Amino acid sequence: MQNYDNLIGGKWVAEAEAMPNINPSNTNDILGNYARGDAASVDAAVEAARAALPGWAGATPQLRHDVLEATGATIMARKDELGRLLSREEGKTLAEGIGEVTRAAQLFKFFAGEALRLGGEVLPSVRPGVEVMIEREPVGVVGLITPWNFPIAIPAWKAAPALAYGNCVILKPAELTPGCAWEIANILKESGCPDGVFNLVMGSGRTVGAQMVAHPGIDAISFTGSVATGRQIAVQCAENGKKVQLEMGGKNPMVVLDDADLDVAVGASLNGAFFSTGQRCTASSRLIVTAGIHDAFVEKLSAEVAKLKVGDALDPETQIGPVVDERQLQQNLSYVDLARSEGCEVIGGEAMDGQGFFQRPALFVHATNDMRSSREEIFGPCASVIRVADYDEALAVANDTEFGLSAGICTASLKHASHFRRHIQAGMVMVNLPTAGVDYHVPFGGRKGSSYGAKEQGTYAREFYTQIKTSYIAP
Repeated sequence: MQNYDNLIGGKWVAEAEAMPNINPSNTNDILGNYARGDAASVDAAVEAARAALPGWAGATPQLRHDVLEATGATIMARKDELGRLLSREEGKTLAEGIGEVTRAAQLFKFFAGEALRLGGEVLPSVRPGVEVMIEREPVGVVGLITPWNFPIAIPAWKAAPALAYGNCVILKPAELTPGCAWEIANILKESGCPDGVFNLVMGSGRTVGAQMVAHPGIDAISFTGSVATGRQIAVQCAENGKKVQLEMGGKNPMVVLDDADLDVAVGASLNGAFFSTGQRCTASSRLIVTAGIHDAFVEKLSAEVAKLKVGDALDPETQIGPVVDERQLQQNLSYVDLARSEGCEVIGGEAMDGQGFFQRPALFVHATNDMRSSREEIFGPCASVIRVADYDEALAVANDTEFGLSAGICTASLKHASHFRRHIQAGMVMVNLPTAGVDYHVPFGGRKGSSYGAKEQGTYAREFYTQIKTSYIAP
């Protein structure tokens, strides 16, 4: 069994403990043993990052571009291999795994270009003879804490801009999916990233993550994960004066109006709710359907859900892979029981036999928006179907949530689509498209309890990974 070490100061560092990386499709398949760092590992990574910071922050944009471009090119060239690794450790279908790896490559390539495009402003002062320069500088050492559901894309969309804008990085990936993060670290090292600029510290959130948040040598934290943990991090960062960026949960609505194309609505809902096993913060977990189309929608969607092939992520015929681990599976099943006890008709949702953590997709029909199963994020292949009278009620129900990440509407009405786009309380809006699935060159993020701080991705990423300096110059 191969051991995979942490990367600290440009060296692979073994730890006293390691954790097996288990394939959720086949628990007999162990990908390797991955290091479990501790507080001392974080301390060493911070020391290395701070030592490397002056050189990297002061490096030419060309050097940063070249490292990121080479990283993106290598990831793209290895997309099939890395996609298979991703599917083995997280459970996405092979097509989804390769797609995610491709996106990671595109992110590194995009931010390679951004490294050359970081601009500023020169303005005349209100005082005669004085010139004003506004420049962006790196924040410093940035701690990145990433989740298991997108094990290569999310580390990429955090690390690539951080490095492009001259920061040094400490990445802590989720313990369930360390393999893709280890590959990013290795590829960056082989692509010429200087020692200490990018550090990988694998381990638990309670030790490694907590030490990163508390460490005075880390200037900013970017976190994607649960609402409860995100809120704790926000408080700690505020107390310590750290810059913080949080991407947390979602209970995303997909509104289906009477005038919607039924095939489009069912296709978008099927994709948004159940692909990637529903393990997406942008998943359509509330299907809000007006009365005139409700019964036809439920009938057709139920039939399509029943056709979905659940199985081993590496099987080319599989459409829905396994749940990530036993704990998540049991949580999902508890919500299936809850929905039934709340009065829903549950279609599907049962655990399946096999050597992995398989669950049939579940529809909670006759749900209401005040049910716990309609308000709490499940993070699995489960979706509530909520009947409403008309568009006005649909919009009100869609906004009646503590979250505000993504929202969708299926309609043929330009009037309703435009009104929904303006009045939905979400950071991202989809019209006749699934709520999940976003481009890499535009901002990602939500409102309310879903997100806090600057947006991720695209040129908007610079708002978090840089700080402003205003200079006044007189001759």
